[in-house]
Amino acid sequence: MRASTENKRSHTGVMGSRGVMRRKRKATVQREESSKEHMQSASKRVPRHGRNASTSDSKQRDLDMIRGESHELNTTSSSPFFLEKNGVTVSANEPIHDAEEGVEQEVDMLPNHYNTKQDSFNKKASKKITDIDMVDEQELRRALAKLVPKHEKEQSALLETYKASYWKWHFQLRCGFGLLMYGFGSKRALLEDFASSTLVDAAAVAVNGYLPTINIKHVIYTIADALWKQHSTVEKGNENEPAPSQSLEELVSLITNYKEAHIVYVLVHNIDGPGLRDEETQHLLAKIAASKPVRFLASVDHVNAPLLWDKQMANICFNWWWHHTPTFAAYDIEGTFLPLLLASDGVTKGIRSAALVLQSLTPNAQSVFRTLASHQLTHSEDLGLTQHQLYSLCRERFLVSSELTLRAHLTEFKDHQLVCTRRGLDGQDCLYIPIQTEALSKLLEDLDS
Repeated sequence: MRASTENKRSHTGVMGSRGVMRRKRKATVQREESSKEHMQSASKRVPRHGRNASTSDSKQRDLDMIRGESHELNTTSSSPFFLEKNGVTVSANEPIHDAEEGVEQEVDMLPNHYNTKQDSFNKKASKKITDIDMVDEQELRRALAKLVPKHEKEQSALLETYKASYWKWHFQLRCGFGLLMYGFGSKRALLEDFASSTLVDAAAVAVNGYLPTINIKHVIYTIADALWKQHSTVEKGNENEPAPSQSLEELVSLITNYKEAHIVYVLVHNIDGPGLRDEETQHLLAKIAASKPVRFLASVDHVNAPLLWDKQMANICFNWWWHHTPTFAAYDIEGTFLPLLLASDGVTKGIRSAALVLQSLTPNAQSVFRTLASHQLTHSEDLGLTQHQLYSLCRERFLVSSELTLRAHLTEFKDHQLVCTRRGLDGQDCLYIPIQTEALSKLLEDLDS
């Protein structure tokens, strides 16, 4: 019995030891499988530069973490190990910072390139255009007159080619169209040659639109007088003779009432000139061009000349037939009435530019400017007049009825740089005219004449 009992115990012990071995082996296989899965998942999180680490160290570290022998990572290890925090991969050997702090550090480390460029933009140049030593206008014009003209033969040959179209242009005028010549170069000689050689069947009136001081009433009176002379030679006893004392409306009415029995050619050099560019003048010319006995022939040189007319004015009133006729000739005559860009601000140039602006203003605005100019000439030691002082003077002369009207005139003066402001001794803004005394006196004489 004792032997059998011992045999049973030995057999039970052997079976028990076998079960323990089997369980250990099974546990080892499970640990190896779990370690492989963990290594695969860890390799997905490791950056590209962390894959070069030793494979044996990684396996040993994973086995230690699985067995529970080491639950904390030794941060002093020489082999790098990477963790993730807030979506940012960091090394275990380095302290972990927040993503926001890292961004702020990167921003601080950027070069201050933007601020440097901003500082350079804010710097103001010390030099001004007025500091440039320009040539006197008269001296510059004398130098331009000495220039030898070039390509005269080619320009003459080009004008000869246009003569072959004279009969066609004449036929278009007789059919009721208006001819508009455009292209680079002065077309004054071309139009005058066409008028003197071809337009001999009726009277012709030449208008120099490039003159800045052209008088539109005088132009309309000349056209009306030419029409009256044409009809008076046939119809005796015609009493509708125009007079310079008549108004613009009466003169225009005389022109439009004539029949088409006798026509008048109106030749306008530079219908886009500075003295004819305003809307009222263009409407008057369009009304005359729409009348039956008038035929218009004009030239333009400004790039924005088509903006002077709307569709009705261009296609119905003027009834333009555009002709591209570049002559490449110099603007010798037209350019004499324009300021030179390379010339200095002399007395003549200041008077001319100021007179052109004042002529386009209303009589009341001119009187307000004359009041300020007279005070500036008589009180040259003063810095100017305040707006209230100028309003008092204009109110005494019945030039303005309210400060709102005066403010509107001053705004127009300032837009054309006829009037400027500067700080007075009492801290108030004073109005003054930025023109020399000699030029201002000459300007007042021209306005009074």
